[in-house]
Amino acid sequence: MSLATPEKVRRLQRKLYVKAKQEPEFRFYQLYDKVYREDILEFAYRLSRANGGAPGVDGVSFADIESRGPEEWLGELREELHEKTYSPHPVRRVMIPKPGGGERPLGIPTIRDRVVQAAAKLGVGANLRGGLRGQRVWLSAWAQCPWRGRGGPSPLVRGVHRGRRRRSVVLLRHDSSPRADAERGPPRGGPPMLKLIKMWLKTPVEETDENGRRRMLGGRKSKRGTPQGGVLSPLLANIYMHRFLRAWRERGKGQEYEARIVNYADDFVILSRGRARAALEWTRWAMDHLGLSLNETKTCLEDAREDDFDFLGYTFGLERYRKDGHTYLAAKPSKKSVQRLKQRVRAVLQPGNQGAWPEVRDQLNRILRGWANYFDYGTRLMAYRAADNYVYERARHFLTRRHKAPGRGTRRFSAKVVFDELGVQRLRPLHVGPTA
Repeated sequence: MSLATPEKVRRLQRKLYVKAKQEPEFRFYQLYDKVYREDILEFAYRLSRANGGAPGVDGVSFADIESRGPEEWLGELREELHEKTYSPHPVRRVMIPKPGGGERPLGIPTIRDRVVQAAAKLGVGANLRGGLRGQRVWLSAWAQCPWRGRGGPSPLVRGVHRGRRRRSVVLLRHDSSPRADAERGPPRGGPPMLKLIKMWLKTPVEETDENGRRRMLGGRKSKRGTPQGGVLSPLLANIYMHRFLRAWRERGKGQEYEARIVNYADDFVILSRGRARAALEWTRWAMDHLGLSLNETKTCLEDAREDDFDFLGYTFGLERYRKDGHTYLAAKPSKKSVQRLKQRVRAVLQPGNQGAWPEVRDQLNRILRGWANYFDYGTRLMAYRAADNYVYERARHFLTRRHKAPGRGTRRFSAKVVFDELGVQRLRPLHVGPTA
């Protein structure tokens, strides 16, 4: 769900942006007070509520807050922040399935902590092309990176696609994670905003073992990263990546390795004309000196004109035209991305969903349109067709069970009925051919 940013909040963001843009050396010493500004805190709560999510370790849900009265709840939270008595709760860790098998950990902060993190992001990071280091907002340096994406993933995907078609032979892919060392956080007694961020970095994680017992991990002894699932995690990842990108640019590594970088948060590719191995060696050296570490299981050298590889949910590889059989370099939704869409569709159209059909249909359509808006570049016809076929099968099965229709319901709930009369979004009409 998308909420319009209040005008007063937008004016503040614009003011910070312009100041940092015009005076690159200016340091912002009064950012903490923006976190507990009444309008920012209230909008942060609305954003968090719209995103939904499960309760944290305190068990408090949005329904609990609404029944009590969000004004009173926000007032108490604002007072804690103003008096600097606020302290984050532990993060609840749950394991969620990964496409293709296995599980990955997801950190769930309490709603209280999610709201404060959202407020910090509004006051410091939202709509700003940069990050926070000390009490300084970095903006202009990010604008100088020609392959930074703006307005969604399409510019980034286009950068990789065109780069490998026109200039690149070898691809280098990384996924970096911040390491907690001397570079990571402010010293004890630092500015309030940095102390707040350091508290989130050092928040312990609560998990349940195989015997159902709770245990705490991390905390002050934490040495690596931020909990995946935190509101600020993407911004903090961008801050760390900014330092690497700045070093790459200032040392002229793009010219030296005949390379371009395309990055999204802490995931990035380096497209190089024949010098990818040297770029890899320098990247490892630079990451180590910046207090970062590479995920070696995701780091690889590929021939970008011969080998398939995935990035940002897309698969870049060779495709063959059905009419004449000649090949071309394509960018298309990956199999994992299509599978994740199917999982979300299945979750909505499960037999236990007792919602009225208009509500079910609208929820389903939001998922489908959001997915299509993300995958609006490249070769999409086959992925859209696979999605449509799956959506129809699940919707027909769902409606047949609900209405106790005889047989498989193919007559009563044909594709025309499901997509046209009942209003389920069909993706194929959204496809207008390959884009480049």
